Amino acid sequence: MKYLDEYRDGGLARQLAAEIRRVTTRPWTIMEVCGGQTHAIVKFGIDELLPKSITLIHGPGCPVCVTPLEMIDKALEIAARPGVIFTSFGDMLRVPGSSTDLLAVKARGGDVRIVYSPLDAVKIAEQEPAKEVVFFGVGFETTAPATAMAVFSAAQKKLKNFSMLISHVLVPPAIEALMSSPNCRVQAFLAAGHVCTVMGYEEYFPLAKKHRVPIVVTGFEPLDILQGVLMTVQQLESGRAEVENQYSRAVGRAGNQPAQALIKQVFQVVPRKWRGIGEIPQSGLGLAPAYAAFDAEKKFGLADRHVDEPAECLSGLVLQGLKKPHECPAFGTRCTPEHPLGATMVSSEGACAAYYRYRRHNAQ
Repeated sequence: MKYLDEYRDGGLARQLAAEIRRVTTRPWTIMEVCGGQTHAIVKFGIDELLPKSITLIHGPGCPVCVTPLEMIDKALEIAARPGVIFTSFGDMLRVPGSSTDLLAVKARGGDVRIVYSPLDAVKIAEQEPAKEVVFFGVGFETTAPATAMAVFSAAQKKLKNFSMLISHVLVPPAIEALMSSPNCRVQAFLAAGHVCTVMGYEEYFPLAKKHRVPIVVTGFEPLDILQGVLMTVQQLESGRAEVENQYSRAVGRAGNQPAQALIKQVFQVVPRKWRGIGEIPQSGLGLAPAYAAFDAEKKFGLADRHVDEPAECLSGLVLQGLKKPHECPAFGTRCTPEHPLGATMVSSEGACAAYYRYRRHNAQ
């Protein structure tokens, strides 16, 4: 496939890796924010092409992984209620709650349905007026426009039987929280290209300036990531801390402004708890007052429900880049994709799942 293979050219990858080795004179620690980038790095062995003085660490860029346990438990409680059709993207069905997951609720007779767009859930609500239809809205700014469009559409249609369980989170506040932590060892970031396709990258300039860290908007194929690393190292070696755009074929500085306008209309910025990390101020999206009737937490009386994270799962440390997955004592033994302790082992973008699939034997 032309438009895939050209970004996986082995010869060009070796050239980029050689140039990275040439310009690197000291140790550097770089965080890739996106879980999709993490999987590409581990799958294609990109980190193994780099000089040993460069350390890539994995950030909190997996939307499923950062959805807090209490939100999963709320989803489970709603999905198990009679008269409810609970809809979600497929990658949420096996994320463990305190005692079970959505797939098990479905197996016990709950009407849990996989949809490929939030608008599919709106259509179901139109077709099933006697049922309460709930969509589980999770993810970063990438998926927020589609969720916002579904809420907007439901409002236009005056649907009374449709609501959203919202757990959307924002990338820039997470970077701010990481850089403000006394344990932070990140010296530069590879920013998630798909988030910036929607939001642009204006928000990163204050972060780069405040914390003196290079931030390079980066794509997801091997050549994208290698070029992003090269651009980052060149900044670090020259003492610069700027925002650059490697993913220019998809990302513009201003992003998708109609999508941003829709997000701003339907949502408001709120504090949000992140799984394994805790609450980050102004790091999430909640429904704006004009659309509060579509808030499933309020409709089902679950807004004040709080749940503690399990102590055995180290996903919080993995998501903060403080641990690699194989450094967890439970990795590959008590925690596997079939019996996960946390979301990082079951999500298609989770770091633990990537290491289990591609590096499990190396870690043993």
